[in-house]
Amino acid sequence: MKYLTVAPPPKLAKFVRFFWILEDEVDTEKPYVHRVMADGCAEMIFHYQAPFDEIFATDKTETSFYSGLHGQSQHFRRFIVRQNFGIFGVYLYPFAIPLLFSMPSDELTNEMPDLPTLLGQHGTDLQERMMLAKNNDERVVIISEFLEKQIAKNYHEEPAVFSTISYIIQTKGIANVQQLAEQSCLSTRQFERKFKAFSGFSPKLYSRIIRFQAAMNMYGNPEKSLTEIAYECGYYDQSHFIHDFKEFSGQHPKLFFSGKAEGSEYMEA
Repeated sequence: MKYLTVAPPPKLAKFVRFFWILEDEVDTEKPYVHRVMADGCAEMIFHYQAPFDEIFATDKTETSFYSGLHGQSQHFRRFIVRQNFGIFGVYLYPFAIPLLFSMPSDELTNEMPDLPTLLGQHGTDLQERMMLAKNNDERVVIISEFLEKQIAKNYHEEPAVFSTISYIIQTKGIANVQQLAEQSCLSTRQFERKFKAFSGFSPKLYSRIIRFQAAMNMYGNPEKSLTEIAYECGYYDQSHFIHDFKEFSGQHPKLFFSGKAEGSEYMEA
């Protein structure tokens, strides 16, 4: 399995955390199951080699899109593929959504629409160009040009809440939300309304999701116990940590950090 990340151009760094590529050769007798965890950021996804099927709670499967958006989410999803695959992803700060798709971020929370639905003919054209690109270097150029044009077309003065969302991500969900609200010079009610419009969640839930992501990203550090991970990521106690981890991933953290959890192979790549 091959997994790598690519830094965005400087003009996009405020809106794109990074680009990523995931590729693998799959044995037809042993399909690959991928698990997408709860995340405070959104992702544009391009399946340039074989789409995945989404697995629902009833074990029913349905073919997913070739290109689309995984909105910021508080839920996990499971996908399966039975052939060689290649995925190109754009990991977006949630406040990039209004600039790219002309709608509030919270309208796409927990949603997974395809690009032609979101962007019409522009989405169809972008999907075709990304699919037909010769390699991932070319895909980086194509998507960067598209994103820069969309953002320039819709860009307005940045609301203060943009920096607040970025700060919560940078501090891994441990920032004091009440203090951030006071610093924004908005009433608590105004702050929470604007925060949800640009992040997709209330400040409290968003911080919980980011804290979970910070804990998940400590995967691969065998020297840390679950208790140490919990406290380092700002959880009051281990039971609180286990509760949030199971809610946002569908897995017990002990299983996840064991290296044997479903869909964790890319973290070893």
